[in-house]
Amino acid sequence: LPGVVRSVKETLSSQFVENCKGVVQRLTLQEHKMVWNRTTHLWNDYEKIIHQRTNTTPFDLVPQEDGAGVTVRVMKPLDAAELSLETVYEKFHPSVQSFTDVIGHYISGERPKGIQETEQMLKVGTALTGVGELVLDNATIKLQPPKQGMPYYLSAVDFDSLLQKQESNVRFWKILTVIFGFATCAVLFFILRKQYRHHQERRHLKQMQDEFRQAQERLMREMNAEGGETLKNACVICLSNTKSCVFLECGHVCSCTECYQALPEPKRCPICRQAISRVVPLYNS
Repeated sequence: LPGVVRSVKETLSSQFVENCKGVVQRLTLQEHKMVWNRTTHLWNDYEKIIHQRTNTTPFDLVPQEDGAGVTVRVMKPLDAAELSLETVYEKFHPSVQSFTDVIGHYISGERPKGIQETEQMLKVGTALTGVGELVLDNATIKLQPPKQGMPYYLSAVDFDSLLQKQESNVRFWKILTVIFGFATCAVLFFILRKQYRHHQERRHLKQMQDEFRQAQERLMREMNAEGGETLKNACVICLSNTKSCVFLECGHVCSCTECYQALPEPKRCPICRQAISRVVPLYNS
């Protein structure tokens, strides 16, 4: 809805500029100072609004050409997502510092620069484009924020430019969403791939242990069938050499010296899988 701002009753006068009339007035006092960053060891600019007051008066949007169109009352202009205010006055008041103040500022890590005083106004006669909900209240057409939570705009640009700006923002967020989506999928893929490889390694290790255990049991049965008397003292790993090691702290006597030295680090007992803290030689008399 395009139109020109017109005051309903009285107008707001600028505090600093003569003959400057408007319907929205915003006065701002902003503090400027330098703050020492202990991480980067640099002075950084810091701005803080210490006071802000906004005054409004009812206004209408009237057709730019007399006699064409209807007059629309604008409701709740401060709720607009994009309210075009013109800066009519701006002045910076630098801080006056003594030598003692400068030393104190270096110690505290804050150096005041000054106070900036700003006045912004929505002046009478400004061309605005309003985007919101139109309602009919008695004989007055009102423009108000949509009840469905949709954005409410009072912008100085035309409708096509405002639409292009919103479409650009939508495209930006879509692209950002796609990028983050691909990044999330890539991270999830690498995590699942790592878990799958870890599962495959554990499965392969368990398979090798089962095959080794089955081979041992098969050899034991064969040697039992042959009635080998040396089976009782044979190493459980190679089944050929005599047991010659006592593993501590578990106390198992199950291996020869050569097979013990061939065990992978950290060395564990092949019977109970307990860690081997030390080995004692076994002497058969």
